[in-house]
Amino acid sequence: MNDSPVELACYVAGIKVTSSKTLVVRSPYDAAVAGVVGLAGREQTELAIQSALRSRESLNRFERSSILERARQRLEERREEFARLITSESGLCLRETRYEVGRALDVLRFATMEALRDDGEIFSCDISPQGKARKIFTFREPLSCVVAITPFNHPLNQVAHKVAPAIAAGSPMILKPSEKTPLTALRFAELLYDAGLPGPMLSVLLGPTAEVAEPLVRDSRVELVTFTGSVAVGKRIAETAGYKRLVLELGGNDPLIVLADADLDLAVHLAAEGSYRNSGQRCTAVKRILVQENVADEFAQRLAKKTEGYPCGNPMDEATRVGTVIDEPAAIYLETVLQEALAAGAKLLIGGERKGALFEPTVIQNVPRNVRMVTCESFGPLAPIINVKDLDDAITVANSTPYGLSSGVVTNSLDEAIKAVKQLRCGTVNVNEVPGYRIESSPFGGIKESGLGIKEGVVEAIKSMTTVKTFSLPW
Repeated sequence: MNDSPVELACYVAGIKVTSSKTLVVRSPYDAAVAGVVGLAGREQTELAIQSALRSRESLNRFERSSILERARQRLEERREEFARLITSESGLCLRETRYEVGRALDVLRFATMEALRDDGEIFSCDISPQGKARKIFTFREPLSCVVAITPFNHPLNQVAHKVAPAIAAGSPMILKPSEKTPLTALRFAELLYDAGLPGPMLSVLLGPTAEVAEPLVRDSRVELVTFTGSVAVGKRIAETAGYKRLVLELGGNDPLIVLADADLDLAVHLAAEGSYRNSGQRCTAVKRILVQENVADEFAQRLAKKTEGYPCGNPMDEATRVGTVIDEPAAIYLETVLQEALAAGAKLLIGGERKGALFEPTVIQNVPRNVRMVTCESFGPLAPIINVKDLDDAITVANSTPYGLSSGVVTNSLDEAIKAVKQLRCGTVNVNEVPGYRIESSPFGGIKESGLGIKEGVVEAIKSMTTVKTFSLPW
């Protein structure tokens, strides 16, 4: 990596935390130091909670919207700086990190608009024999303290997806980003303060789990924990959080179903983009490719040829289309599940080589349905192809795992598309598109072990960070 390391600190209510304990963040590609972060502890965690609860920053809608718009403008001006910072700490290639900055800009844009939107309703009471000449009104009040915990795979956009709706709602937030990719979150917090966000509206903490994350999750003064990450951690949060709201956006094992009538050029494109973008490290990445058996061989050969156009290497190289996964142990896991699949009878068509945290985009054909690569979430650039007889068979396979986040089906039949939408057990079904397609304001989330069914996206996130108050007046 050729960018200079950055030195950052945690923030409690906009004030930098001075600490002798530091976290060194290294590039997954070459272990170069990307940055150093001063850590927080139990004392700072308590101060952050108290600051959020004492916050009396009664920003009106226009002020909240203006802060978000100024933040968007500042991020627009610093697009390349943020993209390169994400690459330096995550190993994601510049193609992906520039795209991520664009998505974060959309989050800020939509949150800016939502901050201005009237969220109240009016109910006339004289509409039944039991009614009266009154009207009932509703409005939303912000929560007093929200905790957000974000993962490593989208260091900016996942943070923006939590913080921007909190600002739009007027809810003070304590953010705990991933220790693997904390630099972008801290730099983004500085950008928000510079845009005029009052300090008590946002604290950003990193430190030992027992001193930061666990106290935040357990504390009864925290009204909402919104978490994006693994199933294991999400379930632990659910077990320990106590009586409070939870928004859990967990893992996925998302299928792309390719039927015999599909446009194979489109299907191959979607399979490659869905499997390899962001180094395959997305909860909505294509994890299983379920192809109708009479076109499976042709599809596999085309996908292998397409994969040649996804070079894997130095994430700072403009020619690279697939950077590293988050660290070498993650790449070793991918190598392990690949070997297990090959030993069970799968056929390797292209890729499969590992060098440190680099793992080549890999196409595997004739993958058995019971191997770990496809029964569990494989977080990397793997494209396992499973033959299916027809849509019914594909739906059975798709629904067979504990996950239920997103899915895609490639077909030219409206009847088959509607059948898939109705019968796939997941939060999203995209027709002739990758499972992960959405815009930043649309509802997003899964069922089963992918989440509790509570949606995210800017609009739904704002709802989760507020409560509805009802009052009535004579009318």
